[in-house]
Amino acid sequence: MKLDVIDRKLLEMLQKDTKKTTKELSDKLNLSVTAVYERVKKLEREGVIKNYIAILDKSKVSKSFVVFCHVKLTQHNIDLIKHFEKQILKLDEVLECFHVSGDYDYILKIFVEDMEAYREFMVTKLTTIKDIGSTHSTFMIGEVKNTTAFKLT
Repeated sequence: MKLDVIDRKLLEMLQKDTKKTTKELSDKLNLSVTAVYERVKKLEREGVIKNYIAILDKSKVSKSFVVFCHVKLTQHNIDLIKHFEKQILKLDEVLECFHVSGDYDYILKIFVEDMEAYREFMVTKLTTIKDIGSTHSTFMIGEVKNTTAFKLT
């Protein structure tokens, strides 16, 4: 789908605040409420807008200990990869998982309460997954930038 200038502006506005009414959006875009509504519906139908979510403050839900865990598998075959990925999907502590190139095969972004919770996660969950060869954990010291919004205009 080709995005025009108005689609891009609309998407940037929605990325900042999805609670804006169609009327508020239409006022800022100088379009009718109906035109904005139809554009949003089209962007949803086309899959440009995948979902609407609430972004939580991790410290207020006791998930402010952030770990980037690099994982290396013992072998690289399709069955092992599928098994590992299936197991990772079951782990609530893992919010993001990326299959990457380089020294490690995966990078996991893990959110837990504290170091003790991370230790418990490693011992009882992550390291019980078959065919993990090694892991390397890096802990977040501070957050410099954290956004979900793409610059489109």
